Amino acid sequence: MRIAVEGCMHGDLDKVYKTLQYMETINNYKIDLLLCCGDFQAVRNEKDIESLNVPRKYREMKSFWKYYSGQEVAPIPTIFIGGNHEASNYLWELYYGGWAAPNIYFLGFAGVVKFGNVRIGGLSGIYKAQHYHSGHYERSPYNDRTIRSVYHVREYDVHKLMQVEEPIDIFLSHDWPCGIADHGNWKELVRYKQHFEKEIQDGTLGSEAAAQLLEKLKPPYWFSAHLHCKFSALVQHGEGGPLTRFLALDKCIPGRKFLQVFEIESGPGPYEIQYDEEWLAITRKFNSIFPLTTRSANFGGVQLDMRDCRQWVQSRLDDRGAKPFEFARTAPCFDPSKSVSIGAFSENHRNPQTVSFLQFLELPYLLDSASESREVPQRPASMNYRGPDADSEEIPIDDVDDESEELAEVDDVDESEELPEVDDAETKNEKS
Repeated sequence: MRIAVEGCMHGDLDKVYKTLQYMETINNYKIDLLLCCGDFQAVRNEKDIESLNVPRKYREMKSFWKYYSGQEVAPIPTIFIGGNHEASNYLWELYYGGWAAPNIYFLGFAGVVKFGNVRIGGLSGIYKAQHYHSGHYERSPYNDRTIRSVYHVREYDVHKLMQVEEPIDIFLSHDWPCGIADHGNWKELVRYKQHFEKEIQDGTLGSEAAAQLLEKLKPPYWFSAHLHCKFSALVQHGEGGPLTRFLALDKCIPGRKFLQVFEIESGPGPYEIQYDEEWLAITRKFNSIFPLTTRSANFGGVQLDMRDCRQWVQSRLDDRGAKPFEFARTAPCFDPSKSVSIGAFSENHRNPQTVSFLQFLELPYLLDSASESREVPQRPASMNYRGPDADSEEIPIDDVDDESEELAEVDDVDESEELPEVDDAETKNEKS
């Protein structure tokens, strides 16, 4: 199976797909799957832009709306996770995962699916300690605070991923696992990202939650984005233990290293995205404690037995099959020929995919449940400020190149069929 991995999409689907099609043509091969590591920007219309946390001068429609409307169809099956620049109102509709557009699948705030017999897991968002133990209290329309906190990783979602016992082949996170720089050539990294050095030295660059998952899941491949650069590392899990090949990629800009193509062993095709039995069982087990206020999840309140959940889910999948529920539009599509008032859009859509998914698992729909206390008390600004480079959420997106090339240059794309060899991602532990 040949898989392409892309860093930060930032809504440039047309450019990425055209680049991949060009690669297929000149190399005479077929790419079976595209994985995107966040900042996908699934913006359907003008209303969605209001939920996109970017400076106003960068609030653009880009090209996702074409795929949502059906004007274009993704030529390669695509799986993506969320980052910190997303149409959060739309992704919340698909909290458990689902088709964001035909042939484009959102993995959910946390999730695991199968593509053929390759098992792919992912965690959306970025880590922020202030909100990690909170529930998902944010609801659209967002204010200046909740538009920033809605995509912060929550302990509840990480805890569910920590229950996964069967091997994961590929894992996606938007921000890097904390400490990953120690396992690659970090001195080369800080040559062109000098402001990373202090965080690397302090051990604070990256996500503590992702580091916890890396240690637990030990997948052969881990892909990230967020920091707008390419960086490879090799993690040895204990003496003689399994290896994880880590690769971070850039954003879709000419001259930047935002794509990698590699091959992974798999069964014969054709391949399709399917629900994962173990993940559905985990979802069913923990949905009763889904935290929807500022309070953290009560993990002691879980009543269901995992073995029972697994047997129940297996029976349901035997009856229905593992194919995800069909895509459904829940909002009008952008029309470049018309100017639409934001007030013309309705709020709080129940996505039919999510409704069907929850009915399938015999779980209640909770995503539009109101909460008495949605907002986390804010600390004084003086306590929040830690310097311009301390908060990895503030990775600038305003270094966007003004060039509007349709395709990336061939040299911008790594066409190798394998990730960097061990020698390309040597463990570098000294910090002198």
